[in-house]
Amino acid sequence: MSQEYQSILESRLTPRDLERLLALENAKLHRFVAESIDLCDPESVFVCTDSPEDIASVRRLAVETGEETPLALDGHTVHFDGYHDQGRDKDRTKYLVPPGVDLGASLNSLDKEEGLAEVRTLLEGSMRGRKVLVRFFCLGPTDSVFSISGVQLTDSAYVAHSEDLLYRSGYEQFKRVGDSGEFFRVLHSAGRLEGNVSADVGKRRVYIDLEDDIVYSVNTQYAGNTVGFKKLALRLAIRKADREGWLAEHMFVMGVGGPGGRKTYFAGAFPSACGKTSTAMLPGETIVGDDIAYFRAIDADPRAVNVEGGIFGIIRDVNPKDDPVIYEVLTRPGEVIFSNVLVNEDRPYWLGMGRELPAEGTNHSGHWHAGDTDEEGNEITPSHKNARYTVALKDLSNLDELADDPGGVPLHAVIYGGRDSDTSVPVQQSFDWAHGIVTMGAGLESETTSATLGREGVRAWQPMSNLDFISLPLGRYIQNNLDFAAGLKRLPVIFGVNYFLRGENRGYLNAMDDKHVWIKWAELRVHGEVRARRTPTGLIPLYLDLQRLFQEQLGRHFSRDQYAEQFQTRIRENLAKLDRIVWIFRKQVHDTPQAVFDILEAQRLRLEEAMAEWGDYVSPFDYARDE
Repeated sequence: MSQEYQSILESRLTPRDLERLLALENAKLHRFVAESIDLCDPESVFVCTDSPEDIASVRRLAVETGEETPLALDGHTVHFDGYHDQGRDKDRTKYLVPPGVDLGASLNSLDKEEGLAEVRTLLEGSMRGRKVLVRFFCLGPTDSVFSISGVQLTDSAYVAHSEDLLYRSGYEQFKRVGDSGEFFRVLHSAGRLEGNVSADVGKRRVYIDLEDDIVYSVNTQYAGNTVGFKKLALRLAIRKADREGWLAEHMFVMGVGGPGGRKTYFAGAFPSACGKTSTAMLPGETIVGDDIAYFRAIDADPRAVNVEGGIFGIIRDVNPKDDPVIYEVLTRPGEVIFSNVLVNEDRPYWLGMGRELPAEGTNHSGHWHAGDTDEEGNEITPSHKNARYTVALKDLSNLDELADDPGGVPLHAVIYGGRDSDTSVPVQQSFDWAHGIVTMGAGLESETTSATLGREGVRAWQPMSNLDFISLPLGRYIQNNLDFAAGLKRLPVIFGVNYFLRGENRGYLNAMDDKHVWIKWAELRVHGEVRARRTPTGLIPLYLDLQRLFQEQLGRHFSRDQYAEQFQTRIRENLAKLDRIVWIFRKQVHDTPQAVFDILEAQRLRLEEAMAEWGDYVSPFDYARDE
């Protein structure tokens, strides 16, 4: 370590904290901590180890500073972000790239030196009068080929407490790897505070230095912008995976039960608020993780791990009927952080929880009452549409026994899904790996939700449900997904799902729990135990199989008319989608692999042939060929 950095650390850290830091023999780590402290100028520094005592002290600090408030049930706290700090800030989240690097028009990038100068100016002195917490975490199981170490400095005890629930502790992992290996770094400051929330959200910045694997975040508290090892580090992991020949994906991993006690492991990619967590938490199945997965080929076998150790989930519509496992965790004593919900008499309430909400209370806007509006006349809902809960996976009754296995779980299937009101069927299987990657993954569209800032209900292209987090030129990212199958002795099966199909009256055609039938059908298809009907866009279930599964799984009748309406091929809508997707690939993705155009053109020809024979809407009963 240089004399300069050593002097900074010795002058700013207590002997105990200095000893803890220097026990990690990593010069790059020491430099990062010293430079961050020198820049942000905190009053004190706490180097947190993996000990339960250290972790408990972070939780206490979150309450002592007022960032979290205890609720009626033991272990429950609530945190409020600022009124205008309620989602991921896509516009102000940028990649810092050196001269000559072009990520393409679809990715938000900025010259590295310009971005560093700006964000360092905003961070300068931002922690004065506060304690900075130095946290160590491991992405993926510890002591594994999947493991990636990470360090975050933050002046928000709420952010640090959230990370304790969301990630595996990594101090001892850092100690094991020493000076070898890459690791991710995050520097966050909530900035100037008013009423314990970030006051200068107009100066909110989330910048990602792709060269040095560093995330900078300032003037924000919302976890999607500040919990650095979530989607922010996913961007870094995608680059690392590109260099090393594996995949980092925005996916859950779950175990789905089959006949004879069989378990089949699925990964699934959905944009936020599109059913991702509720699918991963289906009753009777097991969860490995709900948000981010790493895929590797180990001895030519595809394996997957959950990057995280907890869930930062959207709480809207979590109720005892639709999400019984999560609801049970949220309504019993235990460590839970609620954010941006309604609080009345020290109890949390949220939209869609299955009970009547109080007419007043405290929420993200302050004191709230029914009919409240903001300064622009917009309705203030009791609980924010993007209100969240944070829990540890270990507190879930359905946690899979292999959730922390260093070797991961065998990857049998991949699902892609989004909000689609008028085009895709509820479930279909791709013809092969490449067809699924291109038409169901790279060609995915989804209608926007409240999880990101901006207007809701806009149809947006969402390749692999990962567009916001892709840090490579898009064509290269898609090619990496296509190439993952090369050399595998067993190919995962790809499915597309759509839980949000609407009928002529604009009502949803499916209940929320219908998804369990689609997943059970997919599990049977992985093992070749049910037949499927070939359509221009993929392989769909046979009616009799769905009729049986609805009765077995949900105790409900599924009629021929329901099947006919839901699984008809909407030719014009599918052709219009192809037009939109091809235009994007030709105009916005300059390195699109030729395979993408070939596969999309083949799909167009199949759709046009079906239109010529049957018209604009084709009944699933019209197709004769089963596989």
